[in-house]
Amino acid sequence: MVAKSTIADTSPELEFAFTRLIDAPRELVFAAFKDPHHISQWWGPNGFTTTTYEMDVRVGGQWLFTMHGPDGTNYENRVRYTEVKEAELLAYDHDGGDGADRMHSFKAVITFADEARKTRVTLRLVCSTKEQREMMAKFGAIEGGHQTLSRLDDYLTNA
Repeated sequence: MVAKSTIADTSPELEFAFTRLIDAPRELVFAAFKDPHHISQWWGPNGFTTTTYEMDVRVGGQWLFTMHGPDGTNYENRVRYTEVKEAELLAYDHDGGDGADRMHSFKAVITFADEARKTRVTLRLVCSTKEQREMMAKFGAIEGGHQTLSRLDDYLTNA
């Protein structure tokens, strides 16, 4: 059974949810989210690369990274882990780092569930307002979420 997240159920008007069934064991899929070498190979939408500066996957730890867009734009990111359950769940607060505007801050929960020797990954992003969700959708969050999980699937399948 997948652990219940620490994020209360929210209105669909405030969140994005992405899911993908990956043909890999849950422990391997979870490890791909915890290892800076692995996550840099697949994290982000198509055409993006990721540079990790710090990754401490534990409650209170953080992941500092830059996503490099295909047009050369750099996007600074900070994740602060709020819940970690080995091979089951990662929850975190995301922002753009020090001084970033609140429109780029959201909560996320990623669950990992066994399903017929495969792993169902579900990524939930929860915004604080409808306006923030609309802004993120216009920025490409929906397509980006699906592409990110697709890149994870490709990485684990072809690694």
